[in-house]
Amino acid sequence: MLLALIVGAGLFAAVGLGYVLWTGAGQSLEDYVTARGQFGTTATTATLFASAMGSWILFGPPEAATWGGLPAIVGYALGSALPPLLYIPLGQRLRTFMPEGHSLTEFVRHRYGRAMHVFTLGIMTFYLFIALTAQVTGMAFILQLVADVPLWITAGIVLVATVAYTAVGGLRASIVTDGVQSLLLLPLLAGGAVAAVAAVGGTSPLVTGVADRAPELLRWTHPPGVKGGLALVIGIAAASLFNQGTWQRVYAADSMAALRVSFATVAGTMAITVLGTGLLGLAAVGKGVADPPSTALFGLLLDAAPSGGGLGLVFLGLVLVMSSADTVLNALASLVAVDLRQAVPTVSAGTLMQVARWATAALAVPVFGIAAQGISVLYLFLVADLVCAAAVAPVFGGLLSGRLTNWAAVLATGAGLVLGGVLFPAPGASQPDLLPAFATALVVPTLVMGTSLLLAPHDAFDLSTLQAKVTTIDE
Repeated sequence: MLLALIVGAGLFAAVGLGYVLWTGAGQSLEDYVTARGQFGTTATTATLFASAMGSWILFGPPEAATWGGLPAIVGYALGSALPPLLYIPLGQRLRTFMPEGHSLTEFVRHRYGRAMHVFTLGIMTFYLFIALTAQVTGMAFILQLVADVPLWITAGIVLVATVAYTAVGGLRASIVTDGVQSLLLLPLLAGGAVAAVAAVGGTSPLVTGVADRAPELLRWTHPPGVKGGLALVIGIAAASLFNQGTWQRVYAADSMAALRVSFATVAGTMAITVLGTGLLGLAAVGKGVADPPSTALFGLLLDAAPSGGGLGLVFLGLVLVMSSADTVLNALASLVAVDLRQAVPTVSAGTLMQVARWATAALAVPVFGIAAQGISVLYLFLVADLVCAAAVAPVFGGLLSGRLTNWAAVLATGAGLVLGGVLFPAPGASQPDLLPAFATALVVPTLVMGTSLLLAPHDAFDLSTLQAKVTTIDE
């Protein structure tokens, strides 16, 4: 298994580095962080799907199914499909007002000011770091489960291979490798699902098993499932809107039509994929192999898989993790480059390129340290979801209205964080009720921003001025 991991990671690194060498290493800083308008509908769809996937798809939906049943599965699917649909109008609007833009933080800085910009930059950086750590930790757990490989070895191999082509090739290398990985993802996921169901004699025995062991999971009115499903919709959708990797791909699409079609396609594909893995988690309950819940899917697949099934699972995990890890690494590096340009306008593009590359490698170090310890980052992920939910209305309200002010946005976000934090479950809760906290974090800032509109002066920020303020970072 370890050899398979090394070979697979090496092959993906070779694809990324080979593309960089083939196209020439002398790309500009703009290409490195944005690849503006360089990819059509097919490539954009492939990179969006691959980067949105990750090891979470093997852990999250199946585990949610074990306690929330059908309502939680549907909530997870809707929460995963909603962000791509929201990116269509928001992405088109941001590209219209900032055709030479690079990031959401860049918009916030020019639209609101330094206070809300720092707030938003902190939110996005925290979310991306936790997302990357969770992906690598998940892959390390897969190898430990399947072949008892030490966590640090898996984490090191994945990070070295990913950094090797991401630091050198930037966003273009990430998108090209995503294209290859997306071609592998759906067959691997579908093949695993079909093999698991076939091995246990079809769907009827699984449904009967769930009805016997946990009939409440099949009820649409199952209270934990309903509340958990709604919380997942809010949390996942809010956090996904602050993914710099996705905003990079908004600008990488070569036209508005490519943006619309690719994001809509990915929304449907995400919904189907999450429903599928969630139902496999429910099947694990029916088969009696969902203990512990966090590895329910693995209990089902490894129990039913033929000889060599573990190898397929390892390769699937590797594809999922590297396709999302390179996205996050490049997204974090792009934030470093873009915000450093704003903080120190005199720094040269060449220096920014070197800083971005070294930042990519440097960010992998703390991720390796956490992943090697096997520390669960689920709670931190939920905290990141809460923080993002509080910032949704203030940040994106500023994209829709010019009358919202910097301090109204800061106050609204802070109010959502404080009140949502009061209701947030303490660490260690077996089945935390997240809905009150997430709903409060989303609704309170929305009400504050709505009230500020009534009190705002008639003079509004002219969004059309962003086009002149935001220019390329090669200059």
